[in-house]
Amino acid sequence: MAKVMAGIQSSVEAARDKGDAPTTAAAAAGRVCVVVVTYNRKELLRECLRALLEQSRPVEQILVVNNASTDGTEDTLAREFSPKEFPLIRVMHLPKNVGGAGGFQQGMRRAYEEGFDWVWVMDDDTIAEPDSLAELFAARERFEEGRRPCVMASKVVWTDGSLHYMNPSWVKLSDLENLYASIQRSTMSIRSTTFVSMLLHRDVINRYGLPIADYFIWGDDTEYTARVLRHEFGVLVPASRVVHKTAKNYTALDAAPQKYYYHVRNAIWMLTRSDAWSGKERVRHTVGLLRSIWIYLSLSRFSWPSLRGVGSGLRDGLMRHPVR
Repeated sequence: MAKVMAGIQSSVEAARDKGDAPTTAAAAAGRVCVVVVTYNRKELLRECLRALLEQSRPVEQILVVNNASTDGTEDTLAREFSPKEFPLIRVMHLPKNVGGAGGFQQGMRRAYEEGFDWVWVMDDDTIAEPDSLAELFAARERFEEGRRPCVMASKVVWTDGSLHYMNPSWVKLSDLENLYASIQRSTMSIRSTTFVSMLLHRDVINRYGLPIADYFIWGDDTEYTARVLRHEFGVLVPASRVVHKTAKNYTALDAAPQKYYYHVRNAIWMLTRSDAWSGKERVRHTVGLLRSIWIYLSLSRFSWPSLRGVGSGLRDGLMRHPVR
């Protein structure tokens, strides 16, 4: 696998040196809008936007969804990324914070309504490498017409280069034919992924709609992509890398109680209110959720805040329905 990956990378670099950009086929695939959702992280947002502006396969639009930030994000965007100097950057200033789920829903809707062929979604602390987008399209072109993936995800690493535990793309084992075909093309067929760096075709929105805003944070991307990829073909592209600059490379077990609430509530919603998972998958994920809750409570020594967060998540997950 390493030799294959190295060969592909060498071919890409050779084509670029000749001036024959390896993204010619990708450019013909259609127009791309990047949707970046931000909330009170103007320094990281600045770095994210600069990385997007430097992509070897240029994007046609960058749509920043500002989730009612209070740290001067609006002024920073107006001053450093003015429409006159950067006409491809557009900004949606939302009147209130609707969470990552609501931000992605509104941004993806805008990109879809404006006719873009592809939507590339990411967080404001995602820093794409220069060839991140080009590698996603190059991977798609390695598949035959009619068998090409409609969802492509980047490999997500932390600041030290290690895999980011918050952003895994899970392998799809139920379709071995596509799994083997993807491996032959230096990709991996996936069952679900996250919105840290995911490229999807507008046909996906045609068929499956938009993410559910009521999830607010946590699990909205897993629910959406699992619902889509239960029936569709998507791949992880290891050659496309992004750095997720979170404070630490953590998992759900490190979350504050008020955030772990969303993990519990949204996981129950996903298991009981969504058709994202098959029956066997629901059983496996239910066991995983119960195990996660037990470990989380044990690590917190069953403190009152953690018990309250878990209890509220269980109650709202079972008693409420997400608003679609």
